[in-house]
Amino acid sequence: MTGPFRFTSPAAPGSATGAAADVYAQLNTDFGVPGASTFAVLSPSTPLLTGFWALTRESLLVTGQASRTEKELVATGVSLANNCHFCVNAHTLLLYAGGDHALAETIGRGETPADPAHARLLQWGKAVGADAGPPPFPPERAAEYIGTALTFHFINRIASALLAGVSLAGNEQKLRFLGTAAGRHLARTVRRELRPGDSLPLLETSGPGPAWAAAGSPGRRGVRRRCARRRSWARACCPRTTGRTCARRCPSGTVSRRVPPAGDWLPGREDRPGARLALLAALAPDHVAGEDVTAWRTPAHTDHCLVHLVAYGAITAVERIEETL
Repeated sequence: MTGPFRFTSPAAPGSATGAAADVYAQLNTDFGVPGASTFAVLSPSTPLLTGFWALTRESLLVTGQASRTEKELVATGVSLANNCHFCVNAHTLLLYAGGDHALAETIGRGETPADPAHARLLQWGKAVGADAGPPPFPPERAAEYIGTALTFHFINRIASALLAGVSLAGNEQKLRFLGTAAGRHLARTVRRELRPGDSLPLLETSGPGPAWAAAGSPGRRGVRRRCARRRSWARACCPRTTGRTCARRCPSGTVSRRVPPAGDWLPGREDRPGARLALLAALAPDHVAGEDVTAWRTPAHTDHCLVHLVAYGAITAVERIEETL
């Protein structure tokens, strides 16, 4: 375990080659945080790293009909619902970096934004997968908001399961950081307008995309459909029996609620450690413990295997949430 990583030891970003190196280069120019741990934790699998980066860039970061502030509110709402403190702190920092200081402070205090439109988007993000009600946005913006929400239902689970809770938690800490060279670079990056599709050369995709990704302009439809159909990343290295158990015990409607870390839904460490890890990632990722990883891991299991197993549980949950939309 090194730095913010609980159970893996990803290679340094500077040693990356090929598509992984291209992701890290885009992280620097388009995200503003070189080697961000939420992406680096998936780097033992290049398909996972490139797929998640493309989803994040093309939904949250790319300039579209929805503003970056509005999409950050959706991502923050999802992170609050999932109790992912790491991601909540990250999104409030990004709101600060974009100049939305009062909004970031309001959310940091657990209060409702004064702007009714902002309040509706935050609440919708919290309720995605549960009783979200009618979406507070027109159909032409659905791909941006839904893509952002589903992306962060995935990464909340990855962060809760595999990352330590290292973040800039206090408002003063965030403001001090934004005064540093790294903080100023982040602020400039957040306020840039990004062109759609620059992450797509990193992907190899085929097949139809989901209906929600079809809204918007023709160019933007193609971008989001290609990213959204990248479903096979998490299934590599996951035994078929583990996948069947995870799918059976993670039915639609269960993933939007906090689940107790014990019960009949959770296999034991001794008999089915892989299924246990995948289900914890789907339903209670903050309860993934060192004992769970140790019970599953053998000399044949690498970091590559672990991130795929956790990602399998996370993407299963995302698919169940998507069914409710």
